[in-house]
Amino acid sequence: IAAPGFGQEGSQEEIEAFLEENGYTYPVLMDTTGEVFMQYGISAYPTTFMVDKDGNLFGYVQGQLNEDMMRSIIRQTMEGKRRKAMALYEMEDAKERVILVGVQENDAEPEEESLDELAELARTAGAEVAGRLIQKREAMHPVTYIGKGKILELKELLWETDATGIICDDELTSVQLNHLEEELECKIVDRTLLILDIFAGRAVSREGKIQVELAQLKYRAARLVGLRNSLSRLGGGIGTRGPGEKKLEMDRRLIRERISRLKKELREVEEHRERLRTQRKRSNLKVAALVGYTSAGKSSLENALTGAGVLEDAMLFSTLDTTTRSLRLADTQEILLSDTVGFIRKLPHHLVEAFKSTLEEAKYADIIIHVVDASNPHQDTQMFVVYETLRQLGAEGKPVITVFNKQDKLETPGYFRDFHAEYSIPVSAKTGQGLEELKEALLEILRRDQVYIERLYSFAEAGKIQLIRTQGQLLSEEYVPDGIEVKAYVPKEIWGKV
Repeated sequence: IAAPGFGQEGSQEEIEAFLEENGYTYPVLMDTTGEVFMQYGISAYPTTFMVDKDGNLFGYVQGQLNEDMMRSIIRQTMEGKRRKAMALYEMEDAKERVILVGVQENDAEPEEESLDELAELARTAGAEVAGRLIQKREAMHPVTYIGKGKILELKELLWETDATGIICDDELTSVQLNHLEEELECKIVDRTLLILDIFAGRAVSREGKIQVELAQLKYRAARLVGLRNSLSRLGGGIGTRGPGEKKLEMDRRLIRERISRLKKELREVEEHRERLRTQRKRSNLKVAALVGYTSAGKSSLENALTGAGVLEDAMLFSTLDTTTRSLRLADTQEILLSDTVGFIRKLPHHLVEAFKSTLEEAKYADIIIHVVDASNPHQDTQMFVVYETLRQLGAEGKPVITVFNKQDKLETPGYFRDFHAEYSIPVSAKTGQGLEELKEALLEILRRDQVYIERLYSFAEAGKIQLIRTQGQLLSEEYVPDGIEVKAYVPKEIWGKV
């Protein structure tokens, strides 16, 4: 404890006695509960410092203390505390409590399953699910998504659960967003915005960030009116991660200009990706793409096979950026293994367009490895979604190996079969079960496009053996008096050269 400007140090009692003896006051500010939150400065000293009860300095006032000074101190102190609280609120997303809302249309898949997945998405985004509401209708209400009776029920549910917002299981129009916000007076998030928010938090590479921002801007361009208060950054939480709104009044013209710039940047990245694909074709290295429903274990499988070190997370969409690693199948036979972004039902079309270059890794791959979560009770539905997405991408007609992952989670082993695939293999990325069988299946598929040769090369033709070594599989080479005896598998593309 010190008395500024008087050169006095000591205990609080000693300093207070010193000030009292010399006729000085020691100002103390308290809040309405009587708790001291400011205790700095003395009346005779020209500077009074402002701090909160935790000792954080907000500013100071120069001059003798009087009533106006005290009011100024309190006002500036409280303003500083408010700014600090807002900064912390923006930096750390608030734990939101949400109600899940879905519409069960006639002849549609059970909405409960879809809401289960929506709940997992909400938890991935950092929200807490406080309840759910489903309405059976012939079609979604064109203005309010659900009927008026259900809106009243939803109001009561919001009040009972102390929820801060709702998440709808479909993509809403600007009209639906606007009317729901007016009726419920809470935050409205739809499935698309929720997924975009998760993607924004997962994007790491330059390409990933560009793709996410492009998808977000396309989504918001059509909803500048409908989103209204839901776009505000003051509340934080779902829908506010990513590039956000540099200004809330951003209009369509500014968005179009930004989209145009992002598309140009994305084209440059895509050109780079295309050059990499061209180099792979020249080297005759085959590519196998890992595809599957989100959280099926694609990254875990790639790590188990190649030691890629890709992030493994039980949360949905833990990996957005494509990772390609070399996988050795035999002594000299290699293949490239690419991990792609996970698929999901009702995948927003904005994301499909923005992530086209990433998703097309499956289109340009030579082999598809379809990863299925064998422990998921909805695996059949998820497999259908994956094949439907592959069809939309034009990635049909390729050899498919379906691996039923997470066998270690099953209490009893079951029979697994995918009739769309040439091979169905139960595996566990965690224990290593089935990984060797998967490698053998990959090798068998590669063999279809290779030719087995046994040939004696003269010493002058040794360069051809190097070509076999780099683009084929050299089984053996033996030096004999007449030259070099070689046994190998070579791709059909270079068979004429060797």
